[in-house]
Amino acid sequence: MQELDQVKIHFDSNGLWVLNIALAVVMFGVALGIKVDDFKQLLKTPKLLFVGIFSQFILLPLLTFLFVIIIKPQPSIALGMIMVAACPGGNISNFMTHLAKGNTALSVSLTAFATLIAIFMTPFNFQFYGSLYQPTALILKDVALNPFQLIKIVLLILGIPLVLGMFFRYKNEKLASKLSKILKPFSIIVFALIVIIAFSNNIDVFNNYIDHVLLLGISHNLLAIFSGFMVAKLFRLSFINQKTLAIETGIQNSGLGLLLIFTFFKGMGGMAILAAFWGIWHILSGLTMAFYWSGKTSKNKY
Repeated sequence: MQELDQVKIHFDSNGLWVLNIALAVVMFGVALGIKVDDFKQLLKTPKLLFVGIFSQFILLPLLTFLFVIIIKPQPSIALGMIMVAACPGGNISNFMTHLAKGNTALSVSLTAFATLIAIFMTPFNFQFYGSLYQPTALILKDVALNPFQLIKIVLLILGIPLVLGMFFRYKNEKLASKLSKILKPFSIIVFALIVIIAFSNNIDVFNNYIDHVLLLGISHNLLAIFSGFMVAKLFRLSFINQKTLAIETGIQNSGLGLLLIFTFFKGMGGMAILAAFWGIWHILSGLTMAFYWSGKTSKNKY
């Protein structure tokens, strides 16, 4: 069987443009629900800010790197895992936090802050850990990835829509709220369409190799959820905030990961299939968590 490192998921330039625009629209929709006050409120609670950023951008990439060293998957799959871990929280984390009766305000604030710093942290973590592990470092060397080009793409997809969405809300809050309610569920549909479009002409590849990433993708996602929950618990956050951090860490923006994979790695098989499977699985795991936790409460307010 041909190794996934040599397999390519074909995605034409028109499809790539659709993917770019779709992700930018989704990010714009998320930004419509974000206010400058969200940043201010988070800065007033530095402990929550620190734990949230630590969990998403420091702990998860580090644990992913250690996980890769231990299990030694095919290099392209390993690089896909590092890519997903480097991405910020997913667009549907706020919705799932609300379902789980978590701290929705914290979730929205962390989404805003994480999106802002992801412009730099996503390229940094991906480049750093990808270069630190020899098998993935060889792929990065062959691809000759330009870190500044990576930052540029992330800025265009995350940064600009974030600023435009927040500015639109500042100018017309009522209309922004109405549009936000429409665009939030749209994000789930968009990702499903992205996966369908990306793999419609590659269904044989997906069927032949899905077993290579099935257990890895599930294990990696559970590791992310568990690490988010435990780090919140170790810092003695309330149960409501523990649920929130678990969801924020376990729901990653794998749509952004897929875009970067198709843009810079020409749809490298292991990376693309891992990111696509993660995107499907984290919706299932996130909704399962949310419904389970919706009935779990705690008297602890701190």
